[in-house]
Amino acid sequence: MPLVDPRSLKNLQGVHPDLVNVAHRGFELTAVPFIITEGVRTIERQRQLVAAGASQTMRSRHIPGPSGFSHAFDVAAKVGGVIRWDWPLYERIAVAMKAAARDIGVPIEWGGDWRSFKDGPHYQLPWDKYPG
Repeated sequence: MPLVDPRSLKNLQGVHPDLVNVAHRGFELTAVPFIITEGVRTIERQRQLVAAGASQTMRSRHIPGPSGFSHAFDVAAKVGGVIRWDWPLYERIAVAMKAAARDIGVPIEWGGDWRSFKDGPHYQLPWDKYPG
């Protein structure tokens, strides 16, 4: 497993182990380095993001469900040691993450595939397979 920065490891704490495994495989496959910026979110943090327009729902997969796990994480592309938000970088990370998910047999959803609110940094486990 490649060296994963301590911030990413910390931000994966409390995330469902299947999704953590996808992240680790994604680190191995990606052509665009990235960090995990957020995994578990409190209800208060989610309220703040909705109020700011950075999220559109209080039914976030970041908020731990009955299982105690978060079912989502967000990434940030890191190029030359600098966080970048250019959309093509997130498309390239998504290629690696989707390949990682296929490799280990874990279904994921990428926020960049959503129709109404494109969220390139966001990955989550599907509700129908991981209800909570």
